[in-house]
Amino acid sequence: MAANAPRAATPADALLDAAAAAMADVLRDGCLTRRAGLDLLAVDALVTYAFEAAADDPHQLDQRSGTAMARIAALAESHDG
Repeated sequence: MAANAPRAATPADALLDAAAAAMADVLRDGCLTRRAGLDLLAVDALVTYAFEAAADDPHQLDQRSGTAMARIAALAESHDG
């Protein structure tokens, strides 16, 4: 993450930010080969840890999952084509 990036509000947000940044890198570098496998697993782990951290506030889980899916979909859309 950039030094001037805003600080995440919660650990779950920080993990999702890291996952989004890593996924953007994977998409930018191309993820059609096996070389991207470990990077994709790392992104998956970050998202998993984010939702484990988010489980501390189950009332926000629906909203958080919708936001996370929208962020990931936007990454894919911006690199489509």
